[in-house]
Amino acid sequence: MAFRSKEIMKKILKKVGEDNLAPGVKDALKKSIPDSKVVMGRAKRGIFAGRHIQFGNRVSEDGGNKTRRTWKPNVQEKRLFSYILDRHIRVKVTTHALRCIDKAGGIDEYLLKMPYHKMDTELGVLWKAKIEKMYEDLGQMEVVFFSPEDEAKFEQGFRELKLDERAARREFRRRLYGGSANQKQAEQVTADCLSAARKGGEEAGDGNLDADNREPLVSNA
Repeated sequence: MAFRSKEIMKKILKKVGEDNLAPGVKDALKKSIPDSKVVMGRAKRGIFAGRHIQFGNRVSEDGGNKTRRTWKPNVQEKRLFSYILDRHIRVKVTTHALRCIDKAGGIDEYLLKMPYHKMDTELGVLWKAKIEKMYEDLGQMEVVFFSPEDEAKFEQGFRELKLDERAARREFRRRLYGGSANQKQAEQVTADCLSAARKGGEEAGDGNLDADNREPLVSNA
């Protein structure tokens, strides 16, 4: 193994732990860890899918003068959801790696399908080892199926629980805001306005009656 491969192996065993690795995975890691010696520093902290910095020349149109230049990969920081880990993974990936992940069906499928010798970064190898270990643990778990009647009972219980939570929140708001001084003052002002409007309506009605009574008197005169 090259020096870089040994360093990768040490980091994996330190972060994952030898006890957490499945039987035979340690030997498989030693055989399949990438043996490349030159990898850009940014690629060690993300999933680049083989995309690295490239070097070349910038050639002028007139004299054909050559100037050294570089091409850097298009790196984006994304939050990818892992169904096995049941959470989002924040990782730096290239656009080529994103297309590969979409084609595979997700970050879990991409890491499970990609062989170790093609994972040329420490972060990719680390996540691949974690996903494989959790995938193996999930495969050993027992799955229990419920009858349709039990599922209907569970759904009804969830609905009742939601209704109880809504009622509790409504009661809490009523107690919190219903007894405040501002609320009482607003209710008092509303009651005063309603009483004033009623009195005004009654006075207007009395005035109309007086006008009706005066009309026949004028006509008789």
